[in-house]
Formats: sequence, C-alpha cells, structure tokens
Amino acid sequence: MKKLILSFVAATVLFASCNQEGKKTDADAQNTTESATTEGNDGIGKMEFEETVYNFGKIKEGEVVKHVFKFENTGTSPVILSQVSASCGCTTPTFTTTPVLPGKVGEIAVEFNSSGQVGQQQKIITIASNAEANISTVQLKGEVEAI
Repeated sequence: MKKLILSFVAATVLFASCNQEGKKTDADAQNTTESATTEGNDGIGKMEFEETVYNFGKIKEGEVVKHVFKFENTGTSPVILSQVSASCGCTTPTFTTTPVLPGKVGEIAVEFNSSGQVGQQQKIITIASNAEANISTVQLKGEVEAI
C-alpha cells in the first residue's frame, strides 16, 4: 500500500513539474512574439493602392486589355515587391523591381489577352512583398463577348 501511495505521489509531482515548465515555455514564447512584433513594426512599408479592382467592361474576344495598378508606400521603410503572379496564363503582370521608398509610387502593369476567354472574367493578381501585408491582391474583371 505504501508503494502504491509513494508511486502516486511521485507521478503527481512529475506531472506537476512538467506542466509548470510548459506554462513557463508558453509565457516565454508569448513574450518573444510580442517583442518581435513590436520591434518589427518600427520600420515597415505599407502599400496603399489607388484601386484594387479594375472593371474593363465588355470587350470582344481577342482584344488585349492593359491596366496599371499604382500604389503609394505610406509606411516608413522601402517596399520591395518580390513576386507578382496572375491566376491565369492569359494575364501577364510586370512590376516595379526597385525598392519603393516611403512617400513614392510603385506600379504593377497588367496585360490580359482575351483570346479563348469568353464570358465573365475575373483575373486575380497576387503580390508578394516585404510590406505590412506580405500578400496583397488586385484584380481585373469584365466580360468577353464571342466574335
């Protein structure tokens, strides 16, 4: 009986000590995350787009639509676009490759080739950067009529 009670007490102490260490680790992780977040926000770029959706209306199949999405860096550090990709091979983006300094304007030019694309269209362009929102999107939409 003594061995059973002794084993139970030992197991309880072991579990309690492990649990306390786990709580300490969680608290340390939270403090580290808060510090990194606070320190990381001191100098961050921010992209403010003039528009995030461009409606090209109705066009005939085979026409090419070109549009430039402009954004201003309203943050305190340069914004660097690392990748800009479209949801479809019929849409080709080109973008500012130099850092966009605070207060300056960057551009993402998009070209949509409507050949083989009939009906309502919505093309999403995904932008990866070092800005406050690491991933942003803009979109082209409209209707392509068959010829």
